[in-house]
Amino acid sequence: MTRVLFVCTGNICRSPTAEAVARAMAAGLGVAADFDFDSAGLEGYHVGEAPDRRAIARGRLRGYDLGSLRARRVTRQDFDQFDLVLAMDDGHFRALTRLCAAEHRHKVRMFHELSVPDPYYGTDPDFDVVLDMCEEAVPRWLRSDRSDPDS
Repeated sequence: MTRVLFVCTGNICRSPTAEAVARAMAAGLGVAADFDFDSAGLEGYHVGEAPDRRAIARGRLRGYDLGSLRARRVTRQDFDQFDLVLAMDDGHFRALTRLCAAEHRHKVRMFHELSVPDPYYGTDPDFDVVLDMCEEAVPRWLRSDRSDPDS
């Protein structure tokens, strides 16, 4: 089983969206049993809260369920427990590589080749951009060679 952690700032917009898209796509491909997905934030602003209402609503329109997810903060133990720690933007990538021990840095990757923009201070269409980017990137992580999404 491949354990994948998606990480953004507060774990209420981008990373839970990526988690929900990954869960749905893995189920649709019949490979859900091959993965364990989770998401977390670098900051603890929203620990215990559901994702942003706009993320839930926009995801629901595309068939993704974010409603049961709850925000949590990244821990150092996550680097031991997960095979991949996927950063939603360049800043998250830098923070995660500083946070983890050297022996785990190979697990930290960018989720998408471009930084996924933070929709929090935006409007509904900004959440659609996040969904578009997740729907583009997730299939690459579900392929058999999960070590390099560009292979």
